[in-house]
Amino acid sequence: MTPDQLLDSLKFRYATKQFDATRKIPEAEWEALEKSLVLTPSSFGLQPWKFVIVKDPELRGRLRKRSWNQSQVTDASHFVVFTTRTDLTEEDVDRFFATLAASQGRDVESFAGYRNVVVSFASAMTQESRHAWNIRQAYIALGQFMTAAAMLGIDTCPMEGMEPAGYDEELGLTGSGYATAVACAVGYRSPEDKYAEAPKARFAHTEVIEHR
Repeated sequence: MTPDQLLDSLKFRYATKQFDATRKIPEAEWEALEKSLVLTPSSFGLQPWKFVIVKDPELRGRLRKRSWNQSQVTDASHFVVFTTRTDLTEEDVDRFFATLAASQGRDVESFAGYRNVVVSFASAMTQESRHAWNIRQAYIALGQFMTAAAMLGIDTCPMEGMEPAGYDEELGLTGSGYATAVACAVGYRSPEDKYAEAPKARFAHTEVIEHR
């Protein structure tokens, strides 16, 4: 991919308001998008999230009611709910380090110093602060996901216009240790979406980029 192709992909992306309900994302492209979620970076590498792909039409209909009746929830090809851990416990940290040790063929004990840093970081916060920190990690995943979709010529719409507690209820997350953070509709824009050709309103390069 050339620099110009990258910028063209980013210019292609916009928050799609109307999806073509008749078009579905091909399986190979969707598999790549799911893998882009798995490959998302996170602070300390902890990955305090779970991505719920909602396929059931009836469930998506109920989620639409919890989303101010926004049509993207039901009309998009795919719908992803980004959920995060409601806390960050030592068990969560140890689960990550067990995965890290296995992936690198090392003993868990060899990461003891790193583990202690992470545990100390988490324990210095309240449970509410840890949950808020986890939510910020989810937005890294959302950004990577939308960019990956744009590079494949696939449209997205990030969605905060929802009732998170209502989503948790519909998805059976209440009391699970996970809670809804944000969602994203994914598919192909409708030719009737007037926002598709609207110019992007961005502050000037010189206003938002500073060199020192």
